Amino acid sequence: MSKLRFHVVEDAFKKKAVNVQLPKERPSEYYGSLVFNRAKMFKYLPEKTYQQLVNSIDNGAPLGREVADAVAAGMKKWALEMGVTHYTHWFHPLTEGTAEKHDAFVEHDGKGGMIEEFSGKLLIQQEPDASSFPNGGIRNTFEARGYSAWDPSSPAFIVGDTLCIPTIFIAYTGESLDYKAPLIKALEAVNKSATAVCNYFNPEVKKVVAYLGWEQEYFLVDEGLYAARPDLLLTGRTLMGHESSKNQQLEDHYFGAIPTRVAAFMQDLEIESLKLGIPVKTRHNEVAPNQFELAPIYEECNLANDHNLLLMSLMRKIARAHGFRVLLHEKPFKGVNGSGKHNNWSLGTDTGILLMGPGKNTTENLRFVTFVVNVLKAVYDHNALLKASISSATNAHRLGANEAPPAIISSFLGSQLSQVLDHLINSKPEDFNLAGKQGLKLDIGQIPELLIDNTDRNRTSPFAFTGNRFEFRAVGSSANCASAMLALNAAVAHQLAKFKEEVDAKIAAGTEKFAAILEVIRKDAQACKAIIFDGNGYSDEWKKEAMARGLDCETSVPVIFDAYLTESSIKMFESTGVMTEKELIARNEVKWEMYTKKIQIEARVLGDLAMNHIIPMATKYQSSLIDNVYKMKDLFPGDKAQLLSSKNIEIIEDIANRTIFIKEKVDAMVEARKVANKIECERSKAIAYHDQIVPMLEEIRYHIDKLELVVDDQMWTLPKYRELLFIR
Repeated sequence: MSKLRFHVVEDAFKKKAVNVQLPKERPSEYYGSLVFNRAKMFKYLPEKTYQQLVNSIDNGAPLGREVADAVAAGMKKWALEMGVTHYTHWFHPLTEGTAEKHDAFVEHDGKGGMIEEFSGKLLIQQEPDASSFPNGGIRNTFEARGYSAWDPSSPAFIVGDTLCIPTIFIAYTGESLDYKAPLIKALEAVNKSATAVCNYFNPEVKKVVAYLGWEQEYFLVDEGLYAARPDLLLTGRTLMGHESSKNQQLEDHYFGAIPTRVAAFMQDLEIESLKLGIPVKTRHNEVAPNQFELAPIYEECNLANDHNLLLMSLMRKIARAHGFRVLLHEKPFKGVNGSGKHNNWSLGTDTGILLMGPGKNTTENLRFVTFVVNVLKAVYDHNALLKASISSATNAHRLGANEAPPAIISSFLGSQLSQVLDHLINSKPEDFNLAGKQGLKLDIGQIPELLIDNTDRNRTSPFAFTGNRFEFRAVGSSANCASAMLALNAAVAHQLAKFKEEVDAKIAAGTEKFAAILEVIRKDAQACKAIIFDGNGYSDEWKKEAMARGLDCETSVPVIFDAYLTESSIKMFESTGVMTEKELIARNEVKWEMYTKKIQIEARVLGDLAMNHIIPMATKYQSSLIDNVYKMKDLFPGDKAQLLSSKNIEIIEDIANRTIFIKEKVDAMVEARKVANKIECERSKAIAYHDQIVPMLEEIRYHIDKLELVVDDQMWTLPKYRELLFIR
């Protein structure tokens, strides 16, 4: 191990960009070539089956077994023509990743041979072992049955020799054990509520779709350097490492020229993504060295989330082919920017109206303000829940520094929209003239179309209005977007339903429709004013002000998760049909357990590295200094030897003090883990790990990083930040 660092550094410098085989066709020609999209459906399915499947995708119409059999037959024919031999149900368990079990297209033919078979039954449903996935106690080992069920709204795709069928994952007793099932329910809830409100302004609207455009940030590290860092290998982040003399302070990496090896990786990734129907569009250097970003064109929320999970899997696979490892951890390197996954969220109608976009007349602008205020009210009412939806052991390292938003949910609107809402709140009812059939006249006037491009950017805002959408910036880079999206869409659906109930009551009492809408909007805008903040989210003043405003300021991740189980959260999820109280309790058990396990692994890894790498090499260097001091005494007179050795003696003492501290703290951390591990309550155990173990990790790291500065570089076995961040 002592020489490994220098071997991998030498090898990394020698690596060249991998030659990427470019398709002969244009991207528009091979886009979606590995996807059973509508064009493939039209080609391989009977016309009646095609129409029934499209109706199910667009309108949620149920599909019978007969239709499923016909779809399976067409899907199998296409897959076999593409050289596919296996199929899998592809689902999102509560692990933040995806899961799949591959089965071959083979069955006995009754004559001693095999036939290629794929029925509607196999398409619709499979039975993974539910007890082997995180389930929060819903499933035990002796009652393991669970079901994966086909999601027709997300098209099947081919990876290698396998047909992947997007599915939901539920327990035998019906509870969801994944992210996709509640996300789909939340999207249907917001469709129902938003359509009802939109009909006040546009009666012809039959459907509202939630859109998502994610921005995936990530780091690339040379594979050899990665392998020489056990902490990166086992936890996804560096548990130690002094910052490089040069990191991101010159601001020269952001939007800089993309390194050739990285450009080849990006090119390869884009080609494979486009084949899989992922509409990737933007690529660039991010702020930190060796940090990059990829972003697609926005899509329907459920499909966009599937594509993000598929992309993360592709990134890991393709990075290795280019001699890299991709780091999706939110904070793999201390002292530089972490990685997020900004979720650009909006609502649009089946008639082409962007509900978060300002209009061209007063009625359209009232519709715009109606939806913006309702979103803000939902975010205000459920700010603690939304924070819980993006919280994790990994994202906790990122939030609140280096351009990441703070762990307090607030919304930045920009000066123009803020002025509109202030005027709405502070104006008197008589300021708004209602002219009956002639339309609505209100003196907030024509909100300029320039508003789309006239909002400033506030990188410290967790939930910012950016022209025709809201950008949920607090989401972490490794997260499943569905966690945040199901909470946001459910909260907005719940708020819109309450809004409509209030407006309808006023209309029934004789108030004119637009007057009723204005009254409720003004009330809600006033009620949620505390969520609007356009200032510096990093300042201590904001933390005090946010607390005074009644916003959730909790910083302990295990305690933040409590927001899922408040009375208001349970009522919101159950009233929208997204999740039951039983499901919420189970998910929190999973979240607390996952938090504990991640910190537990980090503690074990750091303890191992401290005792088996750091202390041995520090004492080895210390011994060489001691040897030097004794030799100086043999060579020079006493006073002169003492003078010449004084600095070395200081270093010897410094190393001794730091290694003693590290050893004592590692021992204390082991004992603290033993105590915590005996706690049966998952919540209490997670809190114990947060309160007792996490601070020790930082204390141990501090002294290790100080040792890195004094120990002979030739003896330091672990690749340093300057190598991890600048060799590409």
